[in-house]
Amino acid sequence: MKREYRFEGAKRGPILPPEPGKTRITIRIDSDILDWFREQVHQMGGGSYQTLVNRALREYVTGNREALEETLRRVVREELASRRTG
Repeated sequence: MKREYRFEGAKRGPILPPEPGKTRITIRIDSDILDWFREQVHQMGGGSYQTLVNRALREYVTGNREALEETLRRVVREELASRRTG
């Protein structure tokens, strides 16, 4: 590593605009979840883990999932039942 660098003739590289319909964000994801997505991509022979995360989110959002309220009710019922028997 040099002690000093000279940047007089340096030029900034191009800033590429995002693809249409894409938005750049910063998000925090649990390390084990991110590792899982990266491993899936590795097992598939390469690609982008970000694309895989996007596909998983899209599948979740567009899938036939029960409404959040119904999910919460089901979870509460299950928890109450397990406390009565446990």
